[in-house]
Amino acid sequence: MTQATDDGPAVTQAPDQSKAIKPLLLMFCAALITLAVDQFSKAAAVRYLSGGEIVSLVGSVLRFRLVRNPGAAFSMGETFTWAFTVLATGVVIGVVVMARRIRSRAWALTLGLLAAGAAGNLADRLFRAPSFGRGHVVDFIDYGGRFVGNVADIAIVGAMLLLVFFVLRGISLDGSRR
Repeated sequence: MTQATDDGPAVTQAPDQSKAIKPLLLMFCAALITLAVDQFSKAAAVRYLSGGEIVSLVGSVLRFRLVRNPGAAFSMGETFTWAFTVLATGVVIGVVVMARRIRSRAWALTLGLLAAGAAGNLADRLFRAPSFGRGHVVDFIDYGGRFVGNVADIAIVGAMLLLVFFVLRGISLDGSRR
């Protein structure tokens, strides 16, 4: 950026990078905190719910029940576990690549949640039984018997809802509106 002064020739200044760093820092903090909560809660579920017991939180509407899920949402695609591993890897890489362009705190939070959710379930697929890349995701939050999920799933769904909202409202990664 060039700026003229009253005292002499124009002076070139570097663009202010502090505005870019704050959303980026928010994205990585949101991702790390969400990923830590996801992995901690899965470890607790495996430890305390491994006997097959069901712990009711709100009657039968919300409860804890351990399920090892080889598929995607609603256990669909159980024979394509490797594909979900590739997809989750792509999402995490995509968010990291996009991170440089984020100038909006709202987008930073959204992409941090998306990356954490994908990374949380990816970690299960990579490091849990039955084998590397085909591991089963630990699900333990039972929503009235309709489906069972985890913290990573909550982060992914929340991020996707925010993403759709931003796209429909025309809000760009830099926070501007089209």
